[in-house]
Amino acid sequence: MAANNYIKGSMEIEPQAKMFDGVMKAGAWGALITLLMLGYSTFILSMGMNWLIALALSAGVGIVIGLGMGYGGAWVATMIALSGLAIIIQMIHFFIVFLLG
Repeated sequence: MAANNYIKGSMEIEPQAKMFDGVMKAGAWGALITLLMLGYSTFILSMGMNWLIALALSAGVGIVIGLGMGYGGAWVATMIALSGLAIIIQMIHFFIVFLLG
């Protein structure tokens, strides 16, 4: 039988702690993005708000909340990128519905 060289309390746990922090931060990012998407959809579908105004409102609120939670520049870049993607999708939708339909 092999000798047990383990000494209680001597195991390196820093990588596990970093992984836990990363998973929790990714979960918070995903949850906040999901809430912003639901808010954007609610503004457009339930309240009849213009899509561009709803997008600007959702992105602005998202940036403020993200910076308040300490997410930093990566969060702002993500919000800008997702807003740009939403504008591109709306332009494609406009092209398909009004110009081809």
